[in-house]
Amino acid sequence: MGIFRDIGAPGLIVLILGALLIFGPKRLPELGEAIGKMIREFKKSVSGIDLEKDDKTTEDKKRR
Repeated sequence: MGIFRDIGAPGLIVLILGALLIFGPKRLPELGEAIGKMIREFKKSVSGIDLEKDDKTTEDKKRR
């Protein structure tokens, strides 16, 4: 979340207003929901890869 740390409150307000102007008030909740689902799926896939990678490393160490 390093990007959001640099934006600050004024930048966040500008982003929200820009999204509101582009997508409109009716589509904004749908967009937020879609982004939330995308982030959850990404986290699941990344954590699954990390677990498989750790398992393989542990197995390699046991073989040696």
